[in-house]
Amino acid sequence: MDWLINLFTTTDSVAHIVLLYAIVIAVGVYLGKIKIGGISIGVTFVLFAGIAAGHIGFTAPTNILSFLQEFGLILFVFMIGLQVGPGFLESFRKGGITLNLLSTVMVVLNVIVMFACYYIFFDTSDPKNLPMMVGTLYGAVTNTPGLGAANETLHSIFDKGEVPQIASGYACAYPLGVLGIIGATIAIKYIFGIKLEKEEEELAKEEEDNDDVKPHFMDLEVTNLYLEGKTLAQVHNFLNRDFVCSRILHDGHVSIPNGSTIFHIGDKLFVVCAENDAEAIIAFIGPTINVDWKKQDEPMVSKRILVTHSSINGKTLGQMHFSSAYGVNVTRVTRQGMDLFAIPSLSLQVGDRIMVVGPEDAVNRVAAVMGNSIKRLDAPNIATIFVGVFIGILFGSIPVAISGIPVPIKLGIAGGPLIIAILIGRYGYKVHLVTYTTTSANMMLREIGLMLFLASVGIKAGDGFLETVIQGDGVKYVYTGFLITIIPILIIGIIARKKYKFNYFTIMGMIAGTYTDPPALAYANSICSKEAPSIGYSTVYPLSMFLRIFTAQIIVLFFCGI
Repeated sequence: MDWLINLFTTTDSVAHIVLLYAIVIAVGVYLGKIKIGGISIGVTFVLFAGIAAGHIGFTAPTNILSFLQEFGLILFVFMIGLQVGPGFLESFRKGGITLNLLSTVMVVLNVIVMFACYYIFFDTSDPKNLPMMVGTLYGAVTNTPGLGAANETLHSIFDKGEVPQIASGYACAYPLGVLGIIGATIAIKYIFGIKLEKEEEELAKEEEDNDDVKPHFMDLEVTNLYLEGKTLAQVHNFLNRDFVCSRILHDGHVSIPNGSTIFHIGDKLFVVCAENDAEAIIAFIGPTINVDWKKQDEPMVSKRILVTHSSINGKTLGQMHFSSAYGVNVTRVTRQGMDLFAIPSLSLQVGDRIMVVGPEDAVNRVAAVMGNSIKRLDAPNIATIFVGVFIGILFGSIPVAISGIPVPIKLGIAGGPLIIAILIGRYGYKVHLVTYTTTSANMMLREIGLMLFLASVGIKAGDGFLETVIQGDGVKYVYTGFLITIIPILIIGIIARKKYKFNYFTIMGMIAGTYTDPPALAYANSICSKEAPSIGYSTVYPLSMFLRIFTAQIIVLFFCGI
């Protein structure tokens, strides 16, 4: 039995360290699935399992814990950045600017309430109280990357061995943070007397009226005498509207039109456009008709083709010359579940699905050029990830000296990789970096990173955790964290509803995204059959995540080092 005892007590052996993390992570994940009132804490329970292990002396060497903590954090924030990067700028679309502005104000209010609680309830002469409140802040807003960024920055201010264990404040505030977010959103519903059925009806009406993004398909006959002898390019330029003409029937012959195709009276066209542009296009070209394209002399096929060849990554539709080189037309591109109009300037990315219309043999040639192999997408692009991490570490390590700050400001190993990942996710194709990863692959790497980080933080914080909670300021961290959670939600929720008239479900998603809190989003989705909560969440999530990490470092550098 000595071998078994040694396995659990020899803290510097590889087997012991692996065993420690396996037990902490497994126990934390299983306990995190337990639901109370339909709500579960989720994988954050790994932190509490780590605290329990550290408290009973089941631990590992500090340098190993620190390495796995920082490596897990890097992996976690980089995969988040890679995921949100493609939609980061697009999140500022119609309505998105207002939602992101409200989200930003909420982040600022969280910080303001944190400082108010610090000055009201704590001894400001103790230099460790403010860092502990920073930990409480990030537990209250359920943001783990922010905790990691703050923890890392504290090491540049405090001497080794004197860094406050801010994970204790985080752990105290987190459970009520999860409940407080959901509770505050429910409070907004009762404040305004909101009826969920009415909100869903309004969403359904908005979807019906949202014609600027819905693709519309129609067969038209050219009857406008002005169009006789005009090219498709001339018609397109005159209308100044996005539409694609994918087939033309002239004198009983079907062909694939291009910019130089000449229109004649009586030609029959198949047109794809935005629904709210349909009326104007019909008025200019001619009335809608019914055409059985399958019965024509040269039947056309429509096929979705998957872009999997890395050589296509970053090329625009115009550069591919689909109509002139292959005799086909691309009517739309599907990216991350969103249909995009196939305009010549649109850059293709690995993972895109393009709708190709043309003769079957020509469509098959395009499929061969694009790759169209799902197996290629299953292979992870590991090189891109580690190239990005390498650049992110360098970027995050650049020191910026500011007068009055005791140490140079650096984005650090959390902020640097996050920003680089966002940029690579958005613009990586321009330098031929294949950024596509399957959702499952992204989630796997992200969760592994998060587990390593939470387990390491918990194990390190376990020693002395009970003393902090029972004999120290643990109770204060709990109720001040609750105030940090609910006050900004109530203020911004009321403003979003009363001033900007946002749908209640959109507000719920915006709040969940600002607090980067999946349980709150899951609750919103459980009471809404529409996509409004998810849209609100994804609209503000990228900027919120960036601000949470950035403000963590700013607070520590500007205030904790004084």
